[in-house]
Amino acid sequence: MALALVQAAGAAQPAIGDGDDESADDLDAIVVTATRSDQLVRDQPLRVEVVPDEEIRESLTVAPGNLTNILNELAGVRMQSTAPGLGGTGLQFRGLPGRHAQILSDGLPLAGAQSDSFSLMQTPPVDLRRVEVIKGVASALYGASALSGVLNLTSREPGEESEALLNQTSRGGSDLVGFLAGPGAQKLGYTLIGGAHYQSQQDPDHDGWAEIPGYTRATLRPRIFWNDGEETTLFGTLGLMSEDRNGGSRNFPEELHSQRVDAGAIASLKLSDTTLLSARGSTTFTERDRVYGITRLTDRSSNVFGEVTLQGHSGVHNWLAGAALSYESLRAHDAPGVSYSYTVPGVFAQDEIKATSWLSLSASARVDDHSDYGTFFSPRVSALVRAGGNSSIRVSAGTGFSAPTPLIEEVEARSLGLVNPLRGLRAERAQSASLDMKWAMRPLDINVSVFASEVRNPLDVEAATQPGRLDLINDSEPLRSRGAELLIGIAPGELHVLINATYLDVTEGSETGVGRRVADRIPRFTSEIATILEDEALGRVGVEIAYTGSQRLWDDPFATRSPSFVEINALAEINVGRAAIFLNALNLTNVKQQDTNPLLRPSPGLGGNPITDAWAPLVGRTFNLGVRLK
Repeated sequence: MALALVQAAGAAQPAIGDGDDESADDLDAIVVTATRSDQLVRDQPLRVEVVPDEEIRESLTVAPGNLTNILNELAGVRMQSTAPGLGGTGLQFRGLPGRHAQILSDGLPLAGAQSDSFSLMQTPPVDLRRVEVIKGVASALYGASALSGVLNLTSREPGEESEALLNQTSRGGSDLVGFLAGPGAQKLGYTLIGGAHYQSQQDPDHDGWAEIPGYTRATLRPRIFWNDGEETTLFGTLGLMSEDRNGGSRNFPEELHSQRVDAGAIASLKLSDTTLLSARGSTTFTERDRVYGITRLTDRSSNVFGEVTLQGHSGVHNWLAGAALSYESLRAHDAPGVSYSYTVPGVFAQDEIKATSWLSLSASARVDDHSDYGTFFSPRVSALVRAGGNSSIRVSAGTGFSAPTPLIEEVEARSLGLVNPLRGLRAERAQSASLDMKWAMRPLDINVSVFASEVRNPLDVEAATQPGRLDLINDSEPLRSRGAELLIGIAPGELHVLINATYLDVTEGSETGVGRRVADRIPRFTSEIATILEDEALGRVGVEIAYTGSQRLWDDPFATRSPSFVEINALAEINVGRAAIFLNALNLTNVKQQDTNPLLRPSPGLGGNPITDAWAPLVGRTFNLGVRLK
C-alpha cells in the first residue's frame, strides 16, 4: 500500500520527492549513495527518490516477507507479474522490462548483475533504513544492466532498535522475521536479520490451477561495521537464502528450488580532508532447479564484482574517478547453447559542479570493454536549477547498454530448457531523458515529471520451428516509453494525503515485423490516493484507493484488452507498550482476473504455457494480522 509513503509526502518531509525544500529537515539530512557522490538529496543534479526508514516501518506490516509493497507505490514503478505459475514478479521502471533495473544492496549487486523474477520476493524489508531510486538509463554510473534505473537498498546500522515481527494471512501465509542490532558506540558493530516464511499452495476458485503458489523460505544475513572514528571504515555482509516453490496443477506441475549465497565488502580510507579512497567488491552464487511441466533443468549462475574509486572536492567541483571489473556466468548443462560467461572491465568518471547558487551541473561517463560484445561508451548529463522560492527544475539525459542473456521475463515464466542455442544476438542499447519539476510550500508538495526512453535491439522470444521450443531474438523495432508522473502530498498535522498518477505510452515492434503496436500488459494510466491518520503514541489507520487502467493483451486467447479495475486497501495498527498489533485488509474490492476471463488456456500457448499472462490480481480479498515487538 502507498500508506507507507504518506507521512513524508508533505512539504515538511516529502518521502519520495527530491528534498529541495530547505525546511524539510528530515530529507535534507539524508545523504544518498546511489549517485556515487554522497551528497544531500536536495543538492543532487540527478533526481533521486527516497523512501526513508519511518515509512518503511509502516509498510513492513503489509508484506513482511518481501519488498513488493514498498516498491509498488512509487510513481512510475510497477511490480509486474513475470512468472504467475510460481508468483514471480519483476520491477518495472516507467514501463521498461524488469531485467533492466539494477538492484543494489548497500551499493553492492548482491542479487547478481541482473535480478531475476524472485529476488525481490525473497528479500524481507525489516532491516531496511532507506530505499533510493534513480529512474532512467544509469549505465554511466553502474555499467550494464541499468537501462531503466537503479534501486539501492540501504541497511540499518548498529545501535538501532532490535525488533521481531510475526504475521499471519487469511490465505495461509506466515512470516517470522527478526532484526538484531549490536551496540553502535564502539568501533566494531554488527547487525543480523533472519526470516522464516511459509505459504500453503491454494486454488481458491477450484479450477485445478494453484493461483497461490506454495513456498517455504529461510533467510539469514549478518553484517559487520568498523569505523575507527578518523580515517578508515569497513563494512562486510554475508547472505544465505534457500527457498522451495511449488504451483501449477496435477497435470502440469511447476516447481522452483533455489539457493543463493552472497558476500560483499566495502572499505574507505580518508587520504586528506578533501579526498577519499574506496574499494568495494561482492560475489553471488545462485543455483536453481526448475520444473515446468515435464521439463526439468538445473542452472547455476555467478557474479563477481570489484571496484576502486577515488573521490574528492575542490572549489565548486565534487569529482569521482574509478575502475571496475565484473564477471558474470550462467551454466545450464542440459540446455545446449544457452550458457555464457562475460568479463567486463570498465573505467568511469563524474564531476558535479555548483556553478552558481541557483545552478548545479553533473556529467558522468563510463567506458566498458565487454569480452563478447566490444566496447561501449555511456555518458550522462544532469542539471539542477533552483527557480527561486520553493521551486526547482531538474533535467537529465543519458545512454547505456546491456549484453544479451537468455534469462528474460518470457523465459523465466517458462523454462530455460525450452530455449534453443543463442545465435547472432546483439547488445541492447538505450537512451533516456527526463524533466522533473517541484514546488513545495507547507503543507503542500507537488512533483511533476515528463520522460522518454528508447531501447534498441530489445530482446524477445518467438516460437521456434520445433514444437514447444523458443528462439531468443533481437526485435528490429526499438522499445519506446514516453510518459508523465504526478505526485501531490498534503500533510496538515496528523492527517497525511498522497496522490500520484502515471501516464505511459509504451510501444514496440509488431509481431509481423512491420509497424509498431502498444506494448503488452502495460496500463496507460494508473493512479492512487492514500490517506493516513497517525498518532505516534496510539497508532495509525489508513485507506488507499488504486486505479489501474486498461491494458493491451497480445497473448491472451480470451480478450485483446483488459478492463480497468479499482483496488481498495485498509490498514490499522495500535501500540501496546513495546508491541504494535496490526490488521490489514488488502483488495477489499475482491478484484480477480479470473472473474473476467479464465486463467487456463483452451490450448497451450507459447512454450507450452497452460495459463494466460497475469494482468490483474489472481488472489482476491486478503487479511493479515500480526504483532511487531521492539
